[in-house]
Amino acid sequence: MSEKMTEASVMLDARGLNCPMPLLKAKKALNEMMGGQLLKVLATDPGSVRDFEVFSKQSGHALLSASQDDDTYTYVLEKKA
Repeated sequence: MSEKMTEASVMLDARGLNCPMPLLKAKKALNEMMGGQLLKVLATDPGSVRDFEVFSKQSGHALLSASQDDDTYTYVLEKKA
């Protein structure tokens, strides 16, 4: 994994929140970030998988990684410039 992938500028813990809250909190965080910064999101809502994929395509923010470890989903997004 590249250094860029591991060094998130902002960490968002959305575990325990149900749809659409993880995505809404991620959008809010991205709005406060500079272009090129990375946002790491932790979520437990299974619906967040599709939400983040669709959001990335529609918003232009790059979904650099999406993974699952037990019941926790981890997403790394790069804010578009």
